[in-house]
Amino acid sequence: MGSSGGGIERKLADHPKLPKDKTVAVVVLDGWGEASPNQYNCIHAADTPTMDSLKKGVPERWRLVRAHGTAVGLPTDDDMGNSEVGHNALGAGRIYAQGHTRTLWDHNKTETRDGDKGDQNSEKAEALEVAQTQDAKTDFRRSVDEAEEDSEEETDELEAKLVDNALASGKIYEGEGFKYINECFEAGTFHLIGLLSDGGVHSRLDQLQLLLKGACEHGAKRIRVHILTDGRDVLDGTSLGFVQTLENDLVKLREKGVDAQIASGGGRMYVTMDRYENDWNVVKRGWEAHVLGEAPYKFRSAVEAVKKLREETNADDQYLPPFVIVHDNGKPVGPIVDGDAVVTFNFRADRMVMLAKALEYEDFDKFDRVRFPKIHYAGMLQYDGELKLPSHYLVSPPEIERTSGEYLVHNGVRIFACSETVKFGHVTFFWNGNRSGYFNREMEEYVEIPSDSGITFNVQPKMKALEIAEKARDAILCRKFHQVRVNLPNGDMVGHTGDIEATIVACKAADDAVKVILDAIEQVGGIYVVTADHGNAEDMVKRNKRGEPLLDKNGNIQILTSHTLHPVPVAIGGPGLLPGVRFCKDVPDGGLANVAATVMNLHGFEAPSDYEPTLIEVADN
Repeated sequence: MGSSGGGIERKLADHPKLPKDKTVAVVVLDGWGEASPNQYNCIHAADTPTMDSLKKGVPERWRLVRAHGTAVGLPTDDDMGNSEVGHNALGAGRIYAQGHTRTLWDHNKTETRDGDKGDQNSEKAEALEVAQTQDAKTDFRRSVDEAEEDSEEETDELEAKLVDNALASGKIYEGEGFKYINECFEAGTFHLIGLLSDGGVHSRLDQLQLLLKGACEHGAKRIRVHILTDGRDVLDGTSLGFVQTLENDLVKLREKGVDAQIASGGGRMYVTMDRYENDWNVVKRGWEAHVLGEAPYKFRSAVEAVKKLREETNADDQYLPPFVIVHDNGKPVGPIVDGDAVVTFNFRADRMVMLAKALEYEDFDKFDRVRFPKIHYAGMLQYDGELKLPSHYLVSPPEIERTSGEYLVHNGVRIFACSETVKFGHVTFFWNGNRSGYFNREMEEYVEIPSDSGITFNVQPKMKALEIAEKARDAILCRKFHQVRVNLPNGDMVGHTGDIEATIVACKAADDAVKVILDAIEQVGGIYVVTADHGNAEDMVKRNKRGEPLLDKNGNIQILTSHTLHPVPVAIGGPGLLPGVRFCKDVPDGGLANVAATVMNLHGFEAPSDYEPTLIEVADN
């Protein structure tokens, strides 16, 4: 795993055999993996003569690299890649431990996307399909959940440390996310929703305590905490102690003049904390308790709630039914209303994404919210970088230092980067190590083309591919830039809609755009690198363990809209590439992070010693 460091020499050594000052086009095809040809492989089904010619051209100049799992810093090789970690790896040249991402098998989707894991995941799918009762399905899902969550502890520790550092340094209160929340402190209520536990997998009690203290010091006058009891990452029965600890803290805040109370709650597996859109009723129960102040059980205190619900319903901590705390008159003490601020304080993403959608999306149809309060909402972290969800968050991802872009600019390489809105941040912010802005405004130019709005991407599957290609062409032909970097989003964004025909159109549009860019490279005697950030469009159907499409109860194929575990292509070429340059054979397990050193070589420089090794070598003719 890479590490950041200051005071590092940024002067790169010259490559002993490759010249400088060639124009290098770096093209990232988003969601473009390599899989077996069939009717559900939209890349195969599409007319893609440009990419086909690269694949069928010089064998030593086309290869596959890994774009998922540990190759991009994710916890396990069951973790699908995504655009954020993919562009981090492409730009950083090293593998950084990343936050939790959705694993290959979504519990309600029972999907498989990779031949190596297909048998295992399809067996899960088939086992779930043949379960005869809802209880059997629930027990099965629970056992798989536990196994998967156990494998993700390293990532949870990283996310927890990010929050720890932000709280300890006070930077959490200086960020835009907290400032956004703080705007509501004067007139509104500050709500915190999350798992009340010291398990350290999704949240930690001490972090909540520090956040409560800091919020009060920064002006919060009325606070309501909505608790989700654990019993899963910690022993069952311990939630009562956590509630008592929190109640004692809130008493001390009330003594200081802050109106602070627990407002609602429930068990994590029955209320609020569903994941992967397995059961929206779980989130609906949480919405009714936390936001509407409505639940089948009402109590005067959370301690009473946990005690009585465990006794009367025989439920363990993680399955406690939803409850609300009420005044003497029976009215809830803390529904969420217009003008309030809300923070979901879990640092782990997977079981907060669904609630985040309900809190943030105005256009929402998963259940009837009854009312949608106008609030200022932030997550502890951003739970889904691709969806930019939530749009406000308290703790930002760490900056990755010494990225390839920073090195190249420091060594005189002029850079042009372009995409449309949905992926513009990927060829800039994520490529540059989660860093906003330019390294050197005089050496760089970033161009964002507005994405279509108000429609789903399958309606206009060509998106802005042509416009991106034309901007890249112009940047190449003007000869001002040494590197022209673009992302073509079509395969990913249209692939996510599940519309196979539209995705085929999208793949052709991306291929057409690649041709425009490569034609320009031909004119200036330059070099191209064409790759992708992860798979998607190459497999659009769920499959059983035999690789056959899964059918629903009506006999229709089950469409798959997620990313994949498939490798992605890397192709190099162009008239500026020396004849002896070829992919070397001693990096058989290369991944996206190896692309950075490769690109640096093509610019005429050796990569830093701690970068993942280059994919190319220069053979003596």
